[in-house]
Amino acid sequence: MHDLAVIGGGVHGSTVALFAARGGMKVTLIERGPLCREASGVNAGTLTMQMTRVALIPYALQAHAMWASAREWLGHDVGVVVCDGLSLAFTEQEEELLSFRAGKRREAGAPIELISGARALAVEPGVSDKVRVAGYCKVDGYANAYLTGLAFRRALIEAGVDLKENTPASGITREDGGFAVQTAQGVVRAKRIVLAGGVWIEPMMAWLGIRLPIKTLINQLVVTERVRPVMRTVVGIANGLLSLKQYPHGTVVIGGGWQGLGDRERGGVELLPDRIVGNVRLACHAIPDLKAARVARAWAGLEAETADALPAAGPIPGIPDAYVCGSVHSGYTSGPYIARLLADRILGREPALPLFPIDRLLAPSAISEARND
Repeated sequence: MHDLAVIGGGVHGSTVALFAARGGMKVTLIERGPLCREASGVNAGTLTMQMTRVALIPYALQAHAMWASAREWLGHDVGVVVCDGLSLAFTEQEEELLSFRAGKRREAGAPIELISGARALAVEPGVSDKVRVAGYCKVDGYANAYLTGLAFRRALIEAGVDLKENTPASGITREDGGFAVQTAQGVVRAKRIVLAGGVWIEPMMAWLGIRLPIKTLINQLVVTERVRPVMRTVVGIANGLLSLKQYPHGTVVIGGGWQGLGDRERGGVELLPDRIVGNVRLACHAIPDLKAARVARAWAGLEAETADALPAAGPIPGIPDAYVCGSVHSGYTSGPYIARLLADRILGREPALPLFPIDRLLAPSAISEARND
């Protein structure tokens, strides 16, 4: 019997499992594939305040500090680069939008200031001279999603977590003293459970008789061939349709949430060429020297979103010792800190910041039925 079973081995589940194990619990982590290779392994790796929901800014600031010191608390390198970040406005409408959003995020604690186009060029010489104003934030950067999975795997093993990769879970039964998780390798029993399946949280919650709608976003991403240095910051745009950074080895990753086709069952199944072209054109508009680069690969990454676009992180109402953690907007940035807060709660400690219980997302009848079941 384990003290805790975490189902879902992305950044959220891995962080909960790691800190719970370091807190003295006997933990097992169940993941249907390799660790951090689903949604956590196919995102752009951006660590930014300028695309983070206002309500999550305090969490994102703490999480950014965790990412920046990942070698210390995780014990392994995840390719984190801490650098300046810019959010660009090219039109009067974008300038108004940027001013409003930057102001709200600044009120929440993000160190964002509005600067002129000329100063934006001084911060990032590669940026277009057509920029009217820019949001400037020194707390920005990115990580390598592939290295993150490798680092978590080593850290979890070192912490004594019973790691069950390539082990799909198919159901949960409540029983005296805890839960029985049905997996492809047999039943796993634990006193407590955490559902950390990202876009798959909805069907996982259904195992417990609870309907929690989770929207699945199919974000298209593009990576270029290796090119000479064309930028040294993380660049976005006021309307949020651009995420752009150049990795140390020379490739440039272009994202921004341009949608492809797919769903949680099949993943990203089709890229839409016109949207890839639009994304690339926008990137070249922001960083003109990118026009000389060639696209090497494009793919679709999954992102989960609740009805109010805030996390599902906290106890599952009506079911003692059951928790959920995921669906965090810009989850790669904020995820580790929110997951660490949940681990504190499970370990009996008071979290430093409030969690995001899902009661707000459920009909009262759903909570009552869960208790009765």
